[in-house]
Amino acid sequence: MLLREINSPDKLKTLSIPDMEQLAEEIRQFLIEKLSKTGGHLASNLGVVELTLALHYTFNSPIDKLIWDVGHQSYVHKILTGRINRFDTLRKYQGLSGFPKRNESVHDVWETGHSSTSLSAAMGMAIARDIKKEKNQVVAIIGDGALTGGMALEALNHIGHEKKKLITILNDNEMSIAPNVGALHNHLGKLRTDQNYKKVKEELESLLRKIPAVGGKLAKTAERLKDSLKYLLVSGVFFEELGFTYLGPIDGHNLTELLECLNQAAHIQGPVLVHVVTKKGKGYAPAEADSHTWHGVSPYKIESGEMMKKAGPPSYPSVFADTVIRIAEEDPKVVAITPAMPGGSGLTKFAQRFPDRFFDVGIAEQHAVTMAAGLATQGVKPVCAIYSTFLQRGYDQVVHDVARQNLNVFFAIDRAGFVGEDGETHHGLYDIGFLRSQPNMTIMMPKDENDFQHMIYTAMKYELGPVAVRYPRGNGTGVPMDTDFQMIPMGKSVILQEGLHVAILALGNMVELAQNAAVLLKEDGIQPMIVDARFVKPLDRDLLLHLAKEGYQIITVEEGAVAGGFGSAILEFYAVEGYQDTVVEMIGVPDLYVEHGSVSEQRREIGLTAERIAQQAIKLWPRKRQRA
Repeated sequence: MLLREINSPDKLKTLSIPDMEQLAEEIRQFLIEKLSKTGGHLASNLGVVELTLALHYTFNSPIDKLIWDVGHQSYVHKILTGRINRFDTLRKYQGLSGFPKRNESVHDVWETGHSSTSLSAAMGMAIARDIKKEKNQVVAIIGDGALTGGMALEALNHIGHEKKKLITILNDNEMSIAPNVGALHNHLGKLRTDQNYKKVKEELESLLRKIPAVGGKLAKTAERLKDSLKYLLVSGVFFEELGFTYLGPIDGHNLTELLECLNQAAHIQGPVLVHVVTKKGKGYAPAEADSHTWHGVSPYKIESGEMMKKAGPPSYPSVFADTVIRIAEEDPKVVAITPAMPGGSGLTKFAQRFPDRFFDVGIAEQHAVTMAAGLATQGVKPVCAIYSTFLQRGYDQVVHDVARQNLNVFFAIDRAGFVGEDGETHHGLYDIGFLRSQPNMTIMMPKDENDFQHMIYTAMKYELGPVAVRYPRGNGTGVPMDTDFQMIPMGKSVILQEGLHVAILALGNMVELAQNAAVLLKEDGIQPMIVDARFVKPLDRDLLLHLAKEGYQIITVEEGAVAGGFGSAILEFYAVEGYQDTVVEMIGVPDLYVEHGSVSEQRREIGLTAERIAQQAIKLWPRKRQRA
């Protein structure tokens, strides 16, 4: 078995083409087997097996820099760089990351969980190389979906302008997480190779150089002739006009073609774009047939492709979609927007029901937010469904285009809190901090799926500015669902348990932890007040003043960054109101990045547990009791 003999890229360079083709099949079978147990990103990695082999065969990592834009396509890269024996730990606590990780291997020169960053990073590395007068290659591997991101297009423009020696591999598999959107994707679908183009171009340029300068008219005519031939002979003119030498498209599963083309690219001065066509899920029939479902998978049965997900309460995205559809059926002004996440957000159902009122804008979070703002100026009711980690990419637009203009945009912020195996690049821990600082913004979080549907309804009926409803990844708690929607009073909390001396203010899914802590405390004869905060902004002013005047000590609990978070907001409130003696103990995510693992492991790592809440309540309780 060749696979077990390859523990570094150097070993790969000793293989023949037939050996590498055999190795490619062994890698596919290895991935299918391992991911059936661990879960992970399957279809995308099956599609880049030959491409990854060819890259490591042609280039000398880590001296040459291989930068994976879509980090979840790096599994084959990890296998070839000595991490195959750790694959049983993939995406597990303290195991292999599902993305490139600089502290994991010298071959991981760039970390990425968000798309469209590789070209900018590669440009930085190429400039650094030239400053230091080094000779290494810099290679960015970017997908056709990621290329629709505005940041990638900005980088393409700059790279072409600077003319740095830099190789861009465009992995065109016709599918990112969702079907790609836009004219650029359509352009890529039309690209064809013309073997005669380069020869004709060189001969024509040679001819033009021989034309004597007898007048501008002849020279301009000849230049137009050259441009006409260029547009006639090659559809890669988009990249050529940006300053790239365009090669391709080539079959991304043909090792001979890949090696020849990459070798050619390595010897071209200036920026080169190699257009490689691959198939997501290649080698595993279920993934080939439905690469969307098999993008990121839980454990599955290899023979049937059946996912081994446990049945349970409805997921938050499904509750979101069902609620928005019900509201949209009554209100024709409701439209839904998502940046390349119709499936993950649950909006696929909305798109099927209201195709003319659904907009997937591609990997373009900034555009999604400002487009929603534009819709709102015209009295339309936009729902912008976006993961917390991706909303970070549209922060300026939230500030400048939505909040500043006080527009009625509803942000449905999925994956708020810990997300588990995807790790720190995908946690939704910072949205409270960057949203609550904005005037006009309302922020709330439900404790369960029933509250969630009422919050959605409230957000869509609210007409005094933008509203963000943040909600966790995964399923609800299994509570009964009300038939009729209800308006939630703005800025009002709910007292779930009356108590003395200590009040635990919990946000969203942390309410369950607070209630579990109350059960533990009951054994010690301690009964704190348990509050479902519901709102981060506006805060429940009446309740907070009541607690301070009655001498309660406060514990805040949130699955988000403590810095600038919900607890910080409570502290600020009491400081401004002059209640400096009120103790506020904040429990949440400290000032560090929490790596991948299960959500329960991530919570335990930082002490976000019922036991920790109970311990904090015990510490506060005697102090208050002695004063009574």
